Amino acid sequence: MNCYFCRLQLEMHHIMRITRLFIFIFILVQSAVLAQTKDVLFTIDNHNYYTDEFVRVYNKNLDLVKDDSQKNLDNYLELFIGYKLKVEKANKIGLQNSVNYQNELKSYRTQLSKNYLSDSKVTNELVQEAYDRMKQEIRASHILVLIDESASPEDTLKAYQKIVDIKKRIDSGEDFIKVAQQFSEDPSVKENNGDLGYFSAFRMVYPFENAAFSTQVGQLSKPFRTRFGYHLVKVVDKRMNRGEVSVAHIMILKPANPEIKTEDKSKQTIEDIYKKIQQGESFESLAQQFSEDKSSASKGGVLQRFGSGQLSSEEFESVAFSLQNKDEISQPFQSQFGWHIVKLIDKHPLQSLAEMKSDLEDKVRKDERSLLITNSLAKKLRVKYSFSKDQKMISAVKKVINDDFYAQTWEVPSANKEFQDAILVINKSKKIAALQFLNFVYNQQKSKIKTKPVVKLVDELFEKFIDEQLTAYYNENLENEFPEFKHVMDEYRDGLLLFDLMDKEIWTRAKTDTTGIFTYFKNNQINYQWKKRFEVDIFSSTDKSIIEKTQQFLNKGKSLDFIKEKLNKDGKVNVMVKSGLFEEEYDILSYYPNASKGVTSIVSKDNYYFVVNIKEVKEAGDKDFQDCKGKVISDYQQFLESNWVNELRKEFEVKVNQDVFNKVKQQLNQ
Repeated sequence: MNCYFCRLQLEMHHIMRITRLFIFIFILVQSAVLAQTKDVLFTIDNHNYYTDEFVRVYNKNLDLVKDDSQKNLDNYLELFIGYKLKVEKANKIGLQNSVNYQNELKSYRTQLSKNYLSDSKVTNELVQEAYDRMKQEIRASHILVLIDESASPEDTLKAYQKIVDIKKRIDSGEDFIKVAQQFSEDPSVKENNGDLGYFSAFRMVYPFENAAFSTQVGQLSKPFRTRFGYHLVKVVDKRMNRGEVSVAHIMILKPANPEIKTEDKSKQTIEDIYKKIQQGESFESLAQQFSEDKSSASKGGVLQRFGSGQLSSEEFESVAFSLQNKDEISQPFQSQFGWHIVKLIDKHPLQSLAEMKSDLEDKVRKDERSLLITNSLAKKLRVKYSFSKDQKMISAVKKVINDDFYAQTWEVPSANKEFQDAILVINKSKKIAALQFLNFVYNQQKSKIKTKPVVKLVDELFEKFIDEQLTAYYNENLENEFPEFKHVMDEYRDGLLLFDLMDKEIWTRAKTDTTGIFTYFKNNQINYQWKKRFEVDIFSSTDKSIIEKTQQFLNKGKSLDFIKEKLNKDGKVNVMVKSGLFEEEYDILSYYPNASKGVTSIVSKDNYYFVVNIKEVKEAGDKDFQDCKGKVISDYQQFLESNWVNELRKEFEVKVNQDVFNKVKQQLNQ
């Protein structure tokens, strides 16, 4: 069933890197929703479904529907009912009680709530700062003195004094590199002498980034601390951000089992291709014919544009950014993935703030900068909500927390009946027991907080606890405060249920029901056919005379190696060959509608001349099951699903309020 009630790929980008998941869920978009009353539109076994949801979802998806029949309200209602029938079935068999389902729903809610658990003003300021920094790339070196975040005051002071002494040595004229080699505790200093290369915003931890961007070129920063320890940063250079670059490439993959012979063959192939480019042959055509990067070969080798640090190959980036003029082509070079030739298509300056804002907001939330946002939100919630502390209970808590906390050996009292009463009340409705605070204190031992005496520590932790509980209260009430949040969560809830249901009722069955699958395959054999296929060697050249000689050699039964040896001379690659089993419509084979075994005539395409040696012909016919197993299973799933809704209509009683539906149609058709 080709509609948005069927599986849609929901990519939760930048949300804790949740794996892509095919679920039944309506696509979330902004749309104008008509003012509407909330009347019962239909019932499924006496469960009411209302007009407001139907109208909202219809409007939201209207522009996304390509099939006009699905815009028809009568058809849409049938699809909507089918969708809700599946939800009813999922609930009926108890899928909503699954631990995995509950955990996954909770995870989705956590991700969705992040947009609401932030201070927009502080976020915007951090986004602007990050964008201003991204206009530059800084090259810096550093010296590190390691110190744990939770180190004792004595150890912290010792580390600080060490970094101060190091700074004095450099300030007095000692060479930075020699001092770094001698004193820096960064393990990579042995290889890079402390040089971190070029970086921009978000590439380093936030305090390090702050120090680097606030230090002038050639200057040494003051000592500063990150979670790794104390640092000194020397800024070596600042340059404008290189932006992004668009390139095309031809790639010959690194052999899976590298041997000298296979590696030499890969190198020879890329060099042959480069020679053909120098001879004036089309880069795009050569990429289509010979590049082993399947994702880009069909597009002439064109890659998505990228910026510094976005690829996993420093060699590739270096070559790509070194090209200056459009259509400039690099010499062959090697990366960890294989051999490449790169062609510059275009260079792109840094995007505007408006274009980058969404991505920057996401990065800010994941960065240490987010603490600034969290602290700002906590201050606002202290104003938004009323809360009261029970001082008597706080005093009781202080009596049971002792210095064992600093040794991380303190335990929550086992006899804790007296701590069941509230220590904090939010909005006169939510009561938080003292025991919950004690558990909070227990968990804070891992943070190795050193505040003393212990009564002062408890006061500090209780203020932190208040902020945490206010944020939790706000989060728990997002559905009440933001209707759009509630709507999306309802859609997630149904969507995840339907995914589990489809997996149970359709997808797993389609994979495991071997008898049903094979019967379906036999009954639909007409849909699983081979076209005519040819086992071939396809020869190509921009020189017609070369292809004519190739044709002559083929007619005499000469081998591939013989032909290449005879025609590729004096460092020039005049002819190349591609071998394999291809269907009749593949590339140049479509130029030979009545091809048979043997050597073909010569044809031309895109400034190339071709001749084909057809070694074997396989006639059109039925595919074996193994040849198309994946497609058969997919088709069988669609078959099962299309019949499933009819079965659900027999299982559940559906009643549509036709008068209400007619009013909805009048409203939507205005």
